[in-house]
Amino acid sequence: MKIPESNPFRSIFYEHYPIVRRKLVALVRDDAAADDLAQDVFLKLYRNPPDDPAAVGAWLHRVLTRVGYDYMDKLARERRLQNKQELYFEGDVLLQSGEEALLRKMDQEEVREWLDTLPERDRQVLLLRYSGYSYAEIAHELNVRPPVVGTLISRATEKLRQSAVKTMSPSEIKS
Repeated sequence: MKIPESNPFRSIFYEHYPIVRRKLVALVRDDAAADDLAQDVFLKLYRNPPDDPAAVGAWLHRVLTRVGYDYMDKLARERRLQNKQELYFEGDVLLQSGEEALLRKMDQEEVREWLDTLPERDRQVLLLRYSGYSYAEIAHELNVRPPVVGTLISRATEKLRQSAVKTMSPSEIKS
């Protein structure tokens, strides 16, 4: 079957749309989603009709089932991702005592002070690297060649370590 002409396609649409939509509502249990999915099914029919025009009903049923299951799989993946994110963020907050949160904040402030002693370029390279940027992205941000980034990070890390050692007491350095 070739791409349907508007009148035959229109008659197929009016005949089968209520059935397709009703089956999708029963499958996904969401009226608005079923409307969108039914449109997708008929768009697929318009773009890629079955070879046998007599098999349109079976073809629509097979496609609507696949589209409905794909939609439900997508929702399940999104729910799992959201649950993981909620557990991660809630777990991080719940597991910290007030003392642990205070110590973490003090450590962050101390690292910021050490970073402030570094030259601007070294501070930037470390912040970009530990913010998850790739070497190529860091090279682009700092307007340097990518092979130089590793050296810049290494040198900046060593300067940061030296800055930390200068401000620490001898008892802190041993532990």
